[in-house]
Amino acid sequence: MAKLVVLSEGFAGASYELKSERTTIGRLEDNAFQIPEPAVSGHHCEIRMEGNRFIVKDLDSTNGTYIDDRPVKEAPIRPGQILRLGQVELRLEDEHTPPLQRKKKSAAASSAKSAPPAGGIQPGQLEGQTRVIRPAFEKKDDRANKLFLYGGVALGLAIIVVIIYAIIQLSAGG
Repeated sequence: MAKLVVLSEGFAGASYELKSERTTIGRLEDNAFQIPEPAVSGHHCEIRMEGNRFIVKDLDSTNGTYIDDRPVKEAPIRPGQILRLGQVELRLEDEHTPPLQRKKKSAAASSAKSAPPAGGIQPGQLEGQTRVIRPAFEKKDDRANKLFLYGGVALGLAIIVVIIYAIIQLSAGG
């Protein structure tokens, strides 16, 4: 029986057996496999069983669905491949999937890699290097914020008009 095993910290070891034809995955409780993580959309993706194949379909998630770090809208996934939903990584496994081999770093290698250079970074030392920074959350659209802003401006103008009208009425009457 195939299953999804969560690899990401905080959820590591959690798994879900893919028994039905369609399995929904997301942050909300009504999904077959719930992953309560903010980077995972409410209804993030679904996995369909088609014969002995599995098909992953993104459900217009905010942070994307990836198979082996390639963004997908709909694609087959094979046992051993890594499925990433936002920042959460899962692995599709079956009875034939070998255990995941994690490379263990020596303490010296990991501290050397993470330690800043003695004396700090010199000007020009980082030139030519590209660093990709992915935001943890990306907005789908800004319509609600714009509507709220426009409504607030309209309400403010209406209040100003009422105040000016009241002042004019008081001056004319007095």
